[in-house]
Amino acid sequence: MGQAKTKTPYELIGGEETLQKLVDAFYPKVYSDPRLAPLFQGDMELIKEKQRLFLTQFLGGPPLYSDRYGHPMMRARHLPFEITPSRAEAWLDCMRQAMDEIGLTGLIRDYFYERLKLTAYHMVNTDEPGS
Repeated sequence: MGQAKTKTPYELIGGEETLQKLVDAFYPKVYSDPRLAPLFQGDMELIKEKQRLFLTQFLGGPPLYSDRYGHPMMRARHLPFEITPSRAEAWLDCMRQAMDEIGLTGLIRDYFYERLKLTAYHMVNTDEPGS
C-alpha cells in the first residue's frame, strides 16, 4: 500500500488561483488605508506580484520568490519602513477583509491567518509615535 500524499497549505488553500484573488483583493485595501498608504508608494502591480510569489513559497508551494529575488529575509527587507504595532494590525485588518471578500474560510484560513499574524508582528520595528 502506498502512503497518502499530504497536501501543503498552498494546495489546501487553492494554489495560485486563490492567492492571486487574495492579493488582488488585498492591495487596494492596503493602498487606501491611511495607516498603510505611506508605506506603499510603489507600483501596485509589482508589489502584488512579489506578494503572490512570497505567499506561494510561505505556504509550501514552489520557491518562486527565492528563485527570482533570493532568500526572502522579510524582516531585513522591511527595516527601511516604519512598521508600528498599529500598522501591523492595519495590515492584518486588510488581510482579513480580503479573505472575507474572496470567501476564504475554514481551518486553512485560520492556519494561514495565524502564520500571517506572527509574521506581521515580527516585522514591527518602530514604536508608536508618542510612546
